[in-house]
Order: sequence, then structure tokens, then C-alpha cells
Amino acid sequence: MNIQPLEQGNLSARAYVALREGLIAGQFRPGQRLVMQDLADRLGTSVTPAREACLRLVSERGLELRSGRFVTVPALTLARYMEVRTIRLSLEGLAAGLAAEHARPEDIDRLTGIQTVFEKADRAGDPEQSFRYNRDFHFTVYRLSRMEMLVSHIESLWVSMGPMLTVFFNEGEHKYVGAAEHERVIEGLREKDSAKARTAMERDLILGGEDFLRFLRTHEEFVVA
Repeated sequence: MNIQPLEQGNLSARAYVALREGLIAGQFRPGQRLVMQDLADRLGTSVTPAREACLRLVSERGLELRSGRFVTVPALTLARYMEVRTIRLSLEGLAAGLAAEHARPEDIDRLTGIQTVFEKADRAGDPEQSFRYNRDFHFTVYRLSRMEMLVSHIESLWVSMGPMLTVFFNEGEHKYVGAAEHERVIEGLREKDSAKARTAMERDLILGGEDFLRFLRTHEEFVVA
């Protein structure tokens, strides 16, 4: 768990951002117990900002409160995954469609570069870099929607998915790289074709989810219900 100590300021807000980013980036595993004193030590704060950040994430369903001393990263059940994916299809598809209205040539070039390094990392068997660049690709697209509230909602969904995705990228067997659909997203943005970009993003989530579902159903340490 690589959390950087916080600078002084609004420590509760900074602790929240740091922990939320850690969840999105997959720095925590499903079912992992996070002791508030340990989090405070890593963040370089007292327990109060760490606790307030944890409680805020509990209210967003990114963490579960088990006692006054620790929280737990939720186990990702099949039902929970399907609920998150259904919402992701709507919101992330919408963001990709809106991005097609705003993408500039330099944005297309940046996405193409990210996709190139993502495919290279995935085929080289580098799960950490694969996860990082896949995420970079998606959020580069979503931010092009120019709708901050929409991006924030998508980030909240990735808080739930991050811990599970990092386990999948490290331990799961996946055949789908995302090359074809990511390229179609780029084509949709280049052509300013919102429907094409949206459909490609939705298909990316569905096709990538097939490998993930097989992993979830066969991985014994995760509760499937």
C-alpha cells in the first residue's frame, strides 16, 4: 500500500482523496482490513482525519465499517459486480459519446499513445502497468466529456471496481485486451461520431467483463452470491 504522507491543510479532505485514489488505483484488495491508526500513520496525520475519510467512503459504499478501529474493503459479489457494471455501461457510454463532441486532434494523439503502451504492457504480462494504462485510457476519454459531475460519478464506481480489478489483472487469465474496441472509441472521437464512441465503450466493458466474470465465479477467496 503506497500512500504518500499528506501536507498540512484540510487533512480530512486530503485523506479522503488519498484513500479514494488508492481504491480506484487498486492499491487495496477485496476483504482487506484497514486499521484506522495504521492509515493515519501512513498518511502522517492523527486518527481523526483518517477516520473521517473512511466514514465518508463508507457512506459512498467504497468501504464497510466493522468497528470503531477499522474498516474493510468490500468483497465483490457477483450481484454487486453486475449492479456496478450496469451503471457503468450507462454512464461510461454516455461520457464516451459526449467526448466525441469535444475531442481535438491532440486528444486523439494522446489516447493513441496511451493505448499503444497499454497493449504493450498487457502482452508483456505486466499487470500493474496494464491496469494503470487501461485506467488512463478510460479516464482520458471520460474527461473529454467536459462534465465534471459525470466523471465524479464514474470515479465512484471505480472505487468499487478498483480492488477487484487489480486482483484480476494480477491473478486472472484474460484474453481480451481491449485493442479493437479502444481503437473504435478513438475512431468515434476522430469522426465526431457519438454513437460509435458510445457503442464501442459499452462493448469494451461487456467483452472485458466476460473474462472477469469467469474469474469471479471460480476464485474461491471471493464470495459469489
